Amino acid sequence: MPASALVLVVFAGLIHASWNIAAKKAGGDARFACFTALVMMVFWAPVGLWLGWRQLPSWGWDAWTLIVLSGVLHVVYYVVLLRGYRKADLTVVYPLARGSGPLLASLGAIVLLGEHISAWGWGGVLGVVLGVFLIAGGPGLLRRAHDVTQRRRIHAGLRYGLATGVLIASYTVVDGYAVKVMLLSPILVDYFGNFVRLVFLLPPLLRDRPAARRLWGLQWKYALLVGIVSPVSYVLVLYAVQVAPLSHVAPAREVSMLFAALLGGHLLGEGDRVGRFLGAALIGVGVMALAHG
Repeated sequence: MPASALVLVVFAGLIHASWNIAAKKAGGDARFACFTALVMMVFWAPVGLWLGWRQLPSWGWDAWTLIVLSGVLHVVYYVVLLRGYRKADLTVVYPLARGSGPLLASLGAIVLLGEHISAWGWGGVLGVVLGVFLIAGGPGLLRRAHDVTQRRRIHAGLRYGLATGVLIASYTVVDGYAVKVMLLSPILVDYFGNFVRLVFLLPPLLRDRPAARRLWGLQWKYALLVGIVSPVSYVLVLYAVQVAPLSHVAPAREVSMLFAALLGGHLLGEGDRVGRFLGAALIGVGVMALAHG
C-alpha cells in the first residue's frame, strides 16, 4: 500500500471513530440518519454541484446504476445494523460487522476485481479481524452464552452482525469498483449516493413531523457534526482505493476501532482494558502489515 493511501486511511479512521462516538451519544434511530443525510446534502452542496456540473454529463447508465446500487446498499446496511442493535448487544453486532466486513470485502476484491494479496497482507487482515474481536470483549462473549437469554441475544447478534458485515463488504466492493474501474469521483459517488439514501429515509420522517421537530431539537448538534464530518472519512477511503488495492484498504479502515479503543471504548463499552489494548495493538500491527503486503 502506498504511503499516501496509508495516511488517508489512518486519518479517515480517526475521523470515523470520532463521528461514531458523536452518533452514539445522540442515541438516534433512522430519523437521526435522515437528519445527517439532510445536513450532508446542504453543507456539501457547493462541492457536489460544482464537481457534478463538470462530470455528470459524461456519466452513462452504468455509472448511475452503481450510484443507485451503492445508495441502496448503504441504506439496507444501516437498517440491518439498527435492527441488530435492538435485537442483540452492540458489543456482539458491531465488532462482528466491522471484523467480517473487511475480510469479505478483501475476498470480493480478489475474486471480482482480480486483485492479489501476499502472505503479509493476509496476516494483516487476520490481525485486524482478531483485534476487532478482542476489543469487543474476546472470549468473554463466549462465556456469556451459558445463560439462555444471553445465548439467544448472542445468536441474534451473530446473525445480524454477519449480515451487516456482508452489506459492508458489498457496498465497499461496489464503491471501490466505481472509483477504481469506472474512475468516478469519490466525492460524487458519496454525495449523489446520499440522494438515494434520502429517498428511503425521508418519507418516514415526514409522516410524523412534530416528533421529527422534537428529535431535531435534541439531536441537531450531533446531526450537524456527523453530517459534515462523516462524508470526509469515507471519501478519503475511496481516494485511497484509487491508489491502493481494495483488498488492503478495506481491512485497514478498521484502524478506526483502534482509535475508538484508545478514546476509551465509547463505541463498545469499557470492557476489559487489557483485551482492548491487545486488540488495538493487533489492529495497528495488522494495518502496518497491509501497508507492506
